[in-house]
Order: sequence, then C-alpha cells, then structure tokens
Amino acid sequence: FSIACLIFGCACHALWYLFFIVLVAFLGYSLYIKHIHMKYDHIPGPPRNSFFFGHTPTFLREMKAVIVCISCYLYRAQTYGPVYRLNGLHHAMIVVSCPEATKEILMSPKYPKDKFAYKRLFHLFGQRFLGNGMVTAVNHEQWYKQRRIMDPAFSSLYLRGLMSTFNERAERLMDKLADFADCKKETCMLHLVNCVTLDVIAKVAFGVDLDLLKHTDSPFPKAIEVCLEGMMYHVRDAFFQLIPKNWPFVNEVRQACKLLRDTGYRWIQARKTAIQHGEEVPKDILTQIIKSADKEESMGKDDEEFMLDNFVTFFIAGQETTANQLKPTAVNEIVQLPHNPPLPSIYLQVLKETLRLYPTAPGTSREVHEDMVINGIHIPGGVTCFSSYVTSRMDKFFKDPLTFDPDRFHPDAPKPYYCYYPFSLGPRSCLGQNFAQMEAKVVMAKLLQRFEFNLVPGQSFDIRDVGTLRPKDGVMSHIKHRNHSKVNE
Repeated sequence: FSIACLIFGCACHALWYLFFIVLVAFLGYSLYIKHIHMKYDHIPGPPRNSFFFGHTPTFLREMKAVIVCISCYLYRAQTYGPVYRLNGLHHAMIVVSCPEATKEILMSPKYPKDKFAYKRLFHLFGQRFLGNGMVTAVNHEQWYKQRRIMDPAFSSLYLRGLMSTFNERAERLMDKLADFADCKKETCMLHLVNCVTLDVIAKVAFGVDLDLLKHTDSPFPKAIEVCLEGMMYHVRDAFFQLIPKNWPFVNEVRQACKLLRDTGYRWIQARKTAIQHGEEVPKDILTQIIKSADKEESMGKDDEEFMLDNFVTFFIAGQETTANQLKPTAVNEIVQLPHNPPLPSIYLQVLKETLRLYPTAPGTSREVHEDMVINGIHIPGGVTCFSSYVTSRMDKFFKDPLTFDPDRFHPDAPKPYYCYYPFSLGPRSCLGQNFAQMEAKVVMAKLLQRFEFNLVPGQSFDIRDVGTLRPKDGVMSHIKHRNHSKVNE
C-alpha cells in the first residue's frame, strides 16, 4: 500500500510539474505574441481573426473558397495602402506594393530570402522536394556556389544554340494543332502548352525525348501539377496534413515528389557515367552543369543533393515559367489586336503584357533584419517583407490595368519603375528568364502566324491558384487555320 501511495504521489507530482511547464510555456508564448503585436500594430492592416492565430483563419477561408491569392493582395493593397501588415500565429509579415521599397529590398543582397516560407519548400509532407536548390537556398554562400555552377548553362551564347530544338518541338505542337483544326475538334490548350514546354525542358536541359504530345500516358505532367498544388497547401496551411480526409492527397504528393527525384537521380547518374566513360553526350544544360560542377574544388554529397534539388527545380520551373508566358487565356485577346496576324515585333510585348496580367506567382519575400522606413511608415527589423506582384494590376502604375494592351511595352513607351518584375529582381532574379523568353517567342510566333483561336462558350478568363497561377477552365478552344490571303489583300 505504501509503495502504491508513493507511486501515486510521484505521478501527481510529475503531472503538476508537467502542468506547470505547459502553463509557463503557454504564458511565455502568449507574451511573445503580445510583444509582436505591440511591435508591429502601428502598421495598417486588416483586423486579426484571433489573438493566437492572427489572420490564419482568413487565409484558410480564402483557400477553401478557391479565391486566388493575388486578388486578395490587390484588394488589401487598395484598402490598406502600399504597406500593410498580416499576422500568422507568432509571425508578422509586411506586404508592400511600393516601387521604392521593392527596389531597395530586392536589388540588395543584404535582404535574404525568407526562411519561414522557403524552408517549407525543402520537403513536402516529409518527402524532399526542392531541398536547398537555387530557388530555396537561403544561405548566400550556398546559393552563390550553385549560381556560379549554373551560369554557363544559361549564357546567351549557349541558349542561342538551342534554337533548333525550340523550333523542332514547336513544330510538333503545330502539327498537333493542325490535326485539331482539320477535324474541327475542340482542344485543351492549357494541356498542349504544358506538354510542349515540358518536352522542351526535358530535351534541351536533360537530353531526354519525352514526346508528351504523342505519349499521353506520361506521369510527369500530372506529377508536376500535384507537386505544385501540394506545395500551396504545405506552405499556406500548417495543419493540412493533420486532417485525416487530406491523407490520400498527402500521400499522392509524396509519391509525385519521389517520382521526380528518382527520375532526376537516374538521368543524372546516367549522364555522369557516360561522361566518365568518354562517350559522346549532348551538349545540353545537364552536361554543362555536371562539367562545371566537376571543376569545383570541393564537391561532396551535399553538392550531389543540390544537383538533384536543382533538377526538380528546373524540371518544374522550366515548364511553368514558359507555359505561363504562353497562357492561352491571352491568345483570345491577342487575336483581337489590329494586326492579323500580329506583327513579329509585337511578340515580346505580348509576352510581357501576358505576365503583367497573369504573373506566374503572387510575389516574393525577403527578411528585413534592421529597422527601415517604407512610404513614411517605420518598419521594425526582424520581419518578413513580401513584395507583391499586384503592382502590375494597379491603376496608379498602369492605365486601365485590366485591359490587355501590349503597347505598354513598346520600345518607345515609358519603362515601368519597379512595379513590373515577373521574374523577380536583383541577384536572386530568375536564372532561366532568357531561356523562357526565347522559347516562348518561338512558340508564340508559330501559333499566331498559323492559327486562329476562339474559346469554347462557357470558358472564362479566371485563373486558379495551384502554387502557380493557371487558367481555371483549361482554355478549351476551337482552332482554325489562319487565312493568310486576307493578310495579303
């Protein structure tokens, strides 16, 4: 009996001790949240939903309602001004749509990428995803080493040598579209554009011929879409994987990540083996990356993982960046322009205007460690600053911002001042932007010179947020051969 009493007393003591620890931790966390509120509440912003969760319930409600985040950022910028505050749990984020602040924060290397957001992309639901690749590396030295390895593979001289591949893959798309035009069948332009852009990155970057326009059972397009959607939930909803009804999708995301990384490992190892055996290999981006990496004095296992991280990064970004310039939602607008077909000089303007209206992502974030003043508002250091791409949809920077007008980017037109940056700015800007623009111009020219597009009734210009921004309805279109005789009259 005495032993039982002793055990009971010890258990009670342990429970009280645990309760005390939990209480102290709770009070400490509450005081820290209060400290964050007091530190940043002088900055304008929407009312918080709760003391502990901040605006998180609003974010989750917007996701559940399938509201595109860029629309939310635009509404808040118009309501609360060019600098406003958002809270999520114990984190504070400042959202800016101010050109001067954008210039200062993005152009300077002293503002590192936001650890909280980008480290969420290291893995998706426990499966390594982008790791410490070019996009997600927060440490400057780590990023710079990778950038130095990658730069030769994206030089203008090297990219010009890829034009034959760009043209050949684009011709495959033209043949497919000609078949649809001949049989007068409606087609999903979003799917076709995604296929051709993924075909291009696989061929020119990794020397692999996927031919997705023919092999419609390929798992890669679906895997990329699943990864991107999983990325959105993983970054924006910390509780997503804890809900049982989401577990099937969580497992699907893990399998998709594994498929991409396993594929990358096989392709990289096969290429490295071929190089070591002195075999003739394609002079593509993967060969450039491997040869450049071999020149580094210190290449360890981490560098091998970085290479695989970058495989996944470029495999996905190489498709998404170009595909988002060729958003078929813009095609219907383009064919209504005065020139029929549009003059070649307008293609780059069209691509820029497409990205102005339909940017690939909602923005980019940086850490601000020191106090600064933005638009007359004091911003204490230790906060995340999110530079939103909504500036490209604001009438203070662009007249009639929702009107599709490529002449905004005419060579003689005034240049936008730090309010249009779809590839980001500064040292961490998109490495592949020249690649994407060259490919997009080739495909765009062929599309608009040879075909006319009309949306199937019921299609909309709405976009959906799956990590990147995509046309909501798939852009089902009727395609006709362009009557060039009308142009020559």
